[in-house]
Amino acid sequence: MVFKTKITEMLGIKHPIIAAPMGPFYTTELTIAVSEAGGLGVLSHTALISDLMAGKNPVEIMKKNMLHVIEHTDKPFGFNIRTSRREIYAKALTTEIPKFIMNNPKLREQCIYAVTSAGSSKTLPQSKSFHKLRENGSQIKHFHVAPALWLADKCVAANVDGLVITGTEGGGHQSYEKVSTLVLLQQVLEKYPDMPVIACGGFASGRGLASALAMGAGAIAMGSRFIASKESEFHETYKNVVPQAKAQDTVLVTGALGPIRLWKNEYSLHHDLVSDKEEKMAQEAQMTEQDVIEEGKKYELAYKGNIKDGAVLLGQSIGIINSIESVKTIINRIVADAEKYLKNAYGLLE
Repeated sequence: MVFKTKITEMLGIKHPIIAAPMGPFYTTELTIAVSEAGGLGVLSHTALISDLMAGKNPVEIMKKNMLHVIEHTDKPFGFNIRTSRREIYAKALTTEIPKFIMNNPKLREQCIYAVTSAGSSKTLPQSKSFHKLRENGSQIKHFHVAPALWLADKCVAANVDGLVITGTEGGGHQSYEKVSTLVLLQQVLEKYPDMPVIACGGFASGRGLASALAMGAGAIAMGSRFIASKESEFHETYKNVVPQAKAQDTVLVTGALGPIRLWKNEYSLHHDLVSDKEEKMAQEAQMTEQDVIEEGKKYELAYKGNIKDGAVLLGQSIGIINSIESVKTIINRIVADAEKYLKNAYGLLE
């Protein structure tokens, strides 16, 4: 069965399953695998600390990753830009990447999804080159990640094409409000019933997809489920954490951009959680350049296999993931199960 939703029609994909942004890590092979399996692969805003210290520019890394994707698949895909106040390459990415897409006919055809996150939803829409890309025939759509209702309001005011609504269950960066996906999704869909919405945070199964579609979302985005796939670039030691883990094996701590959900280990259990943005900004004001570098190294440590001392980004959905499988197997099972559960729910009607 093929699900037909606002999101699948808008993005031209077979299945309503999207890879969540997973920067600063490489997700190039994962992007190809997800798109080839009928979902939508998403290139991360790649900025490993070792790359930056070696003089590599995230703009050039993104360009190289995009060319690799279109060389290995003819399916639609997307990319992520983190627009945080701390992200010094955000403006360059929002300026240069649309130009790069515009000058490559294959990219212009396949790259149909730009998702911004961890900062302002206005950064990409304010880019003249992004406007020019759209004026020159690109069907690219701009979504922004909103982990709180007031942030969804800001996104709508910025005229985004759609929202990625992520609750506190998700891995990676979260809001200070700590509202669950179940509640936040209902809030947003009640307030903006016509807005295309992707549900994120806690999704890793057919039951999850069925529930999101039943509530009115057009797709789900998954991070932890795709980390634990054969094709993901994450170290095998990192992947192997997932099948053995429980939902309660993660914790919210202070991350580079605010609250962040990590797997419990030596690193995360020795980090506190700031209470609000003001406290976080005051903390940032005390950080030296070396502090920022050391923080970046912790994320890369985990990505490359040191799961004791590194920052292991994972969401609570690890409690429902029991195996490491191919992306195709993961997507096909989730879609088949979602069909079964939705048919069962339909049978309750008289």
